[in-house]
Amino acid sequence: MKIANESERERLIEAGRRLGAILETLRAKVAPGVLTDALDDLAERLIREGGDEPAFLGYAPEGARRPYPATLCVSVNDEIVHGIPNEAPKALKEGDIVGLDLGLRHAGIIADAAITVGVGKVADESLRLMRATEEALAAGIEAAKPGSHTGDIGAAIEKVIERAGFTVVRDLGGHAVGDRVHEEPFIANFGKPGHGPELEEGMVLALEPIAAVGKGAIILRPDGYTYATRDGSRSAHFEHTILLEKGGATVVTRA
Repeated sequence: MKIANESERERLIEAGRRLGAILETLRAKVAPGVLTDALDDLAERLIREGGDEPAFLGYAPEGARRPYPATLCVSVNDEIVHGIPNEAPKALKEGDIVGLDLGLRHAGIIADAAITVGVGKVADESLRLMRATEEALAAGIEAAKPGSHTGDIGAAIEKVIERAGFTVVRDLGGHAVGDRVHEEPFIANFGKPGHGPELEEGMVLALEPIAAVGKGAIILRPDGYTYATRDGSRSAHFEHTILLEKGGATVVTRA
């Protein structure tokens, strides 16, 4: 999506504000013993109470054999993204790390964001993984501005993750968003500065660095949506929707 006027900008900012607040509510609910489908139920209720629509529920990305069956993606430990919370619900355990990825449609505009949360007391390696991935998101946002390129974002993200001793999950990445859940351009979490499509003022992008402890190769589980690390290593995922403006990137999904 490319923002065309102040009305669209205001609707995008409000969509992001609402989404960020809901994600923070979900973060506070993560604890040992909590069921993944309970988090999904809460996410849908909060979205609908605000008069909005879940963006993921019933969404069928290109190549999918069925629509996504939940409001919230819940990905635990070695699950990278798109974990289905309500078909075979899991009880979260002490020491797990859990990715919460959520999208909503407000007044016709979609915002998309994700966080990774520790469950109770979490091992130091997992804490470092989450911290590095969140710092990589901040670096990607800093690199995103009109006149720069998607490769500038990817290079900034890659540098932070690899400097921390982790691996970029190279087969998955960010994208434009707004009118639809996934729009072009695709934004890889690695790259070369100055390479890739040029970024323009008004673009709405969802940046989402994804890092793994192990090699970063992925598998798609039989449910058709859940991507996991091939080697079983843990993965972390953070995401913000941003708007490219003259002064740089405005983060719209920050709580």
